[in-house]
Amino acid sequence: MNPSDPKAAFIEFMLAQEVLQFGEFTLNSGRLSPYFFNMGEVSAGAAFAELGRAYAHAIIASGLAFDVLFGPAYKGIPIATATAIALADRGMSVGVAYNRKEAKDHGEGGMLVGAQVTGRVLLIDDVLTSGKAIRSALALIRPTGAEIVGVMIALDRQEFRRTDAGAAQSDDTQGEAVTAVVELAQELGAPVMSIANLADLIRYLEVSRHEDAQTILTSMRTYQARYCQM
Repeated sequence: MNPSDPKAAFIEFMLAQEVLQFGEFTLNSGRLSPYFFNMGEVSAGAAFAELGRAYAHAIIASGLAFDVLFGPAYKGIPIATATAIALADRGMSVGVAYNRKEAKDHGEGGMLVGAQVTGRVLLIDDVLTSGKAIRSALALIRPTGAEIVGVMIALDRQEFRRTDAGAAQSDDTQGEAVTAVVELAQELGAPVMSIANLADLIRYLEVSRHEDAQTILTSMRTYQARYCQM
């Protein structure tokens, strides 16, 4: 992959911020993953600015037209804000809205904060696992009558969802028809897009000069073959 490729640049940024880490990590699903992605590691202003630019580039490249960026609480809130600033720098001014986790019973009250949730809404978040945060936001947006035009996330793990939460860690993908991203897209009737996905990570590792790249790559390919959409 060419280092000038925005996907490669984004992966490099995620590694530098330690958002993306390689090793052995037990996920909520019980699966043992060779990598972990935690956007909570982004905590400095310059890093948020870079993150916003990465989202803005992917959003503009998607060609989607929208009026409001919606960031589900909590991680989606700073991401949506940083992205809106980056879009404004590129001449695209959109509203920013987000939800509270708990309803406020004083002041302006309610569950929605920021711009009026009207017109065309693009949701934005970090990584889609169960989709719980997105679906909670959808439950608040739909009654407004706004049109949900899509979702943009940082990383698509391309991982088939678990159909049996109590299954043993050694399960395979048999009987798991769709990934979490595909399932949500079908439910929305709108695209769920990502800046990068697992296949991009593997392509990055194939040309990486990291001393452990080949070992990591072997683990990533094994995980992909076992649990992920190819």
